[in-house]
Amino acid sequence: MTITPDIRADLDRDLLGRVNARSRRKRLHWGDVVLSIVLIVFGLLMLAPLYWLISTSFTVGSEAFTVPPKWLPVPFTFQNFIDVFEYVPFGQQFMNSVFLAVVCTVGSLTFSVLAAYGFARIEFTGSRAMLVVMLSAMMVPAQLVIIPIFIMMRTLGLVDTLAALWLPALVNIFQISFLSQCLPTLPRELDEAATIDGAGHGWILFRMLLPLSGPAIAALAILSFEASWNGYFGPLIFLSSPENMTLPLGLVVLQNGFGAAPAAVVFAAITMVVAPLLVVFLIFQRQFVASVASTGLKG
Repeated sequence: MTITPDIRADLDRDLLGRVNARSRRKRLHWGDVVLSIVLIVFGLLMLAPLYWLISTSFTVGSEAFTVPPKWLPVPFTFQNFIDVFEYVPFGQQFMNSVFLAVVCTVGSLTFSVLAAYGFARIEFTGSRAMLVVMLSAMMVPAQLVIIPIFIMMRTLGLVDTLAALWLPALVNIFQISFLSQCLPTLPRELDEAATIDGAGHGWILFRMLLPLSGPAIAALAILSFEASWNGYFGPLIFLSSPENMTLPLGLVVLQNGFGAAPAAVVFAAITMVVAPLLVVFLIFQRQFVASVASTGLKG
């Protein structure tokens, strides 16, 4: 078979294309390796303080701040976790934080879902203006409204009770805004089909729209639980009795109160505070990432 100049030119172009493609794949491969190494290094740098905190909580107090720092809990002990309960009523404060986080999360999501459904699916006069007014409230700092809220709670006799914290948290403007943007992404044809079959607003919302909005609800649940669990400003203003305090305020009392605890004991308390939050995030991390991808939640 005679190879003509045209055939040879085509073969040369094909060979050159294969070489270039292989080179691009090799560059892309090495680029992925470098990126992976950089991400691993940054991840280890971010996890190192948390690991050191947890490791130190399992060692004796005299070894807490050695130079260079010890990355293994030697000698190993659980005594720091036992001592936490001797300095503060940690068990009661833990239950207070759990109760507050669950009530704030469930309550605020319930009210937010109902309000968002009204704004997204029910047309009524002034809905847009009302939503704009509610969103403008997000620009008001919490420190600016804490005084009228405190006066209101004092009038109701709720100061130094958990009700002073979860009652104002039932109305969450951010959650209403977030769900008001999420629900319109669901086709209205679903509502119309359900209405033809005789379904009411309650059935449409709780049996159809909410299951489809699962990732968004999970993301808001994580954010609400985290905000309630780590909240410090509100408990600082409204709570004064140690048995009524939540964990963040209890940690401050443990560290700076009368007869402050050693550093290793404080680290053990912080470990017990952080652990439930990590467990909640690990359980719902897929739903959280899916919600961020589908609704465009940005920090």
